[in-house]
Amino acid sequence: MFSHLYGLMFFCALCSHQLVRGQPDDGKRYICRAIPISGDAGCPVTLLPELSAGSQEEELRNTVMQLRETILQQKETIANQLVAINELTTKLSLCASASDDGNYDNRGSWSKDNQNTMGDVPKDPNDSIDNIGKTMKGLKDRLETLEQQQLRANNSGASFPSELRNLLQRRLGELEKQLLRKVNSLEQEKNMLSNATSAYRLKTESTLNALVDRIYELEKGGGDFKSPEQFKLSLPQRTNYLYGRMTKSLPEMYAFTLCMWIKSSASPGIGTPFSYGVPGQANEIVLIEWGNNPIELIINDKVAQLPLSVRDGRWHHLCITWTTRDGQWDAYQDGEKLGTGDSLAAWHPIKPGGVIILGQEQDVVGGRFDAGQAFVGELSQVNIWDRGLKPVEIQAMANCTTYLPGNVVSWLDSNVEVFGRGASKRPLEKCVGRLPNA
Repeated sequence: MFSHLYGLMFFCALCSHQLVRGQPDDGKRYICRAIPISGDAGCPVTLLPELSAGSQEEELRNTVMQLRETILQQKETIANQLVAINELTTKLSLCASASDDGNYDNRGSWSKDNQNTMGDVPKDPNDSIDNIGKTMKGLKDRLETLEQQQLRANNSGASFPSELRNLLQRRLGELEKQLLRKVNSLEQEKNMLSNATSAYRLKTESTLNALVDRIYELEKGGGDFKSPEQFKLSLPQRTNYLYGRMTKSLPEMYAFTLCMWIKSSASPGIGTPFSYGVPGQANEIVLIEWGNNPIELIINDKVAQLPLSVRDGRWHHLCITWTTRDGQWDAYQDGEKLGTGDSLAAWHPIKPGGVIILGQEQDVVGGRFDAGQAFVGELSQVNIWDRGLKPVEIQAMANCTTYLPGNVVSWLDSNVEVFGRGASKRPLEKCVGRLPNA
């Protein structure tokens, strides 16, 4: 479009120059018009009649409106091809400057015989008409070629946004999966933390309950005893109706320590000083010596024989520790560790909500006792912890240096019920009087 305008302006300038130089000013108005390339190369002049002021204004207005419509129609095309036209203009300028010195021939030297392959405008104004038409046609062809190349480029690149969108969607999908995995991991950690917190809370509540019970008994005066733990359970006969029952049960435990003072001279075997049964498993924890067998520790029907001996009619302090990890157990008598072992109900947690019986072995939870397995003798300070006590703690209790109540089940007058005629609770001898060398 600009090439057409440039050609018309150049042509009009030539005509005006000829008129100014060749004709005197006669007061008449002339205009320049485009002619076909094949037409007369001269400058056609149209003599306009005299126009009044109003006619001149109307003619100018019509001309302006026509030009405005033409400009508006070509505005979008001009804007789209501006870059291409600027590039072609630069090339035309370079070729025009090169033409001043001549053209290169095939041997690398300049020659004016070679044609201008860019279709540049010749410098001689006398040959302007034919060459301007050829130049305009060449520029038009090049512009059309550029438009087609741009269209093909746009078409070939149209799929890129779609590919980018698919890539972003895949990336977002991967991030969503990673986020879900992280959320699940956090939920699992939260659940584990919640379980650990609940176990710690139960342990704390059990300890506080034991302390509250002990404080209550101390404030109450301990009944007929000097202190609430200074009593013993006496079971003098081998029957199936004499026994004691703990009012407290056990929580779920993964380790425990069972300690007691025991005195017996029964034969054969002292019987069952301690048993704990739960629904579905009456032998969850059992300490028994029957017949000529050694003392046995039974956990979930699994048996370990303990190297303990208490059938001499004297007081002895017994402690048994156990952990579900590898089923490790240790047996202490009078503060000294006499035996240890493993694989006793390994990885089995102690079930909660059962019944603790002192003096009888349970065939069903809380009952169906066998007189042949009944304990004969005296028991005192039966305490249970949900952890393995340290050897120094066990030794301190065995030599009467200190007394430690159980944090799960503690030996209190209010925690022990007695059943059967002949079973009783009596005051306990002083601790130093229970020592083997007393």
